[in-house]
Amino acid sequence: MPTVEEIRSALTEAMKRRDPVTTTALRSVLAAISHAETSGKQKRTLSDDDIQGVIGKEVKRREEAMEAFSAAGRSDRAAAEEAERDVLAAFLPAKLSRTEIEAIVDEVLASFDGPPAMGPAMKQVMERVKGRADGKVVSELVKARLS
Repeated sequence: MPTVEEIRSALTEAMKRRDPVTTTALRSVLAAISHAETSGKQKRTLSDDDIQGVIGKEVKRREEAMEAFSAAGRSDRAAAEEAERDVLAAFLPAKLSRTEIEAIVDEVLASFDGPPAMGPAMKQVMERVKGRADGKVVSELVKARLS
């Protein structure tokens, strides 16, 4: 899991290489981490899981921006967002395959029955996949299995 120091080190290397895409992406994630540390009533230090969550949110923001720019016919901006997403995704653990997600969902749902169990089942599955799977995919699988 990445630490703030590792991200800062990667930023320094990107600046030395004069890599504008990596520099921009890493600066934005460091700003997001700083914002997360200072938001709230008092300053706190983020854990590795919290940092991973912030990076995951930044990756998701870029994916949403890619879709919006592609829909608007701005392929140049979509490509820039994709490049930044790829830089940030390198700091996250590998995503689970659909088969792996299905296995986890089936395992968790063995103790649940029917649509009313959707909330608790989602909570348990999301705890097990911890940022390695998209919530929409997990939700679709859980909903399909429970109905």
